Amino acid sequence: MQFRLVPDDTHIRFIRWRIPAMLLSAFLCLASIVGVFYPGLNFGIDFRGGILMEVRTPGPADLASMRANLNQLGLGEVALQEFGADTDVLIRIARQEGDEAAQQAAVVAVQNALDQLIGEGISYRRTEFVGPKVSEELLQAGIMATVLAMVAVLVYIWFRFEWQYGVGAIVALVHDVVLTLGLFAFLGLEVNLTTVAAVLTIVGYSLNDTVVIFDRVRENLRRYRAMPIPELLDVSMNETLARTLMTSLTTLIALFSLYFFGGEVIKGFPLAMIWGVFVGTYSTIYVSTPTLIYLNLRAIGAKAEAAQAAREAAEAGGKAGG
Repeated sequence: MQFRLVPDDTHIRFIRWRIPAMLLSAFLCLASIVGVFYPGLNFGIDFRGGILMEVRTPGPADLASMRANLNQLGLGEVALQEFGADTDVLIRIARQEGDEAAQQAAVVAVQNALDQLIGEGISYRRTEFVGPKVSEELLQAGIMATVLAMVAVLVYIWFRFEWQYGVGAIVALVHDVVLTLGLFAFLGLEVNLTTVAAVLTIVGYSLNDTVVIFDRVRENLRRYRAMPIPELLDVSMNETLARTLMTSLTTLIALFSLYFFGGEVIKGFPLAMIWGVFVGTYSTIYVSTPTLIYLNLRAIGAKAEAAQAAREAAEAGGKAGG
């Protein structure tokens, strides 16, 4: 017996809920934009600059005593967190005033304090420093990468379909990116280069889902010429529902595995992607596709078909005349 996650003949009326769904999306986007400024994004060392140290203790790390000792050094903000095993600790130290010598002095001070506290057996596995110029360039590059990705999506959709589809796709992508930033703002999660990679991956995932439905909408526009647009969109989404849910489910299985077993260092990436899968699937159904209703899609499609028919008739007449 063949297993089917979704029956072949579903008739879910997605579009009937478009108004409440779009109001909910507008509220969440507004809340996310507010959250980006207050409480604000927790930029990591990649974007703020500073010192990053990874240490391994001989036994389970006592983060409270380590934090208390390091805070007495007067180095500014010092953050500690377990890094995978309970013996591995990631230490983030605010950028110090001065040149490279000041940063090295801070590293030596931290090492001396931990040597006195823990004694023999502690090892310093990694030490990195990101300067202010590099962190600023990384932040600008991350923003530019996201913006260029969205512009490329708009151009691609515009050439493959009509401009209405491009507008719908961009609205959904902006929706997904804003809500992802809102999640990081309200949960206080660190925003670093891994987060940028997650956002760009979410953009690609959401676009892939959107293009599949848009392609079915375009086919059904030719097949059901008299069908009202809301009903046609429902038919298109129901026809691709099994594919959408199976793709989302298999992706989530991999992401949850990464989140629970992938280690602390990459935890932000699968968390952002898990959120992005849910938000991207939702936005495809209730943001990008319903947008087509308000962009006079049927009239534009009819004009395009008429122009295509005229070109084909002209070509046929030219061949007959020849």
